[in-house]
Amino acid sequence: MAGGLGNDTPHLPTPAPIDAYGNGGFRFGGMSHRGSIICFPDGMWAWPVASIKDVNADTLAQAFARGETLDVFLIGAGSDPAFLPPALRAMFHDLSISVDVMTTGAAVRTYNVLLAENRRAGAGLIAVD
Repeated sequence: MAGGLGNDTPHLPTPAPIDAYGNGGFRFGGMSHRGSIICFPDGMWAWPVASIKDVNADTLAQAFARGETLDVFLIGAGSDPAFLPPALRAMFHDLSISVDVMTTGAAVRTYNVLLAENRRAGAGLIAVD
């Protein structure tokens, strides 16, 4: 997969609510992970994104590849609000995926609600300190 994440990359093979975030990482599924993560209905992976500037077509390739399995994709952009470039927004639109960009904290909370509602949601969550 793009972004340096192949099928052999360690991951959690099921979705899980995010129990905590901060200090440069996340806690979920009884584990902790340092760095950013990307979450889908079929699992959670490390995401090689340190800031919103790193979000591009390559780092979002996993989301685009799952177009038929996602209705919503959230981007947790760190501590500050951010905007998604129009070209990337159009790529989501072309796949009929609603995309929202918000702070990581807001994205974690929203992702957890969508997961509890069994919605077809994904999230790219940038780690915050």
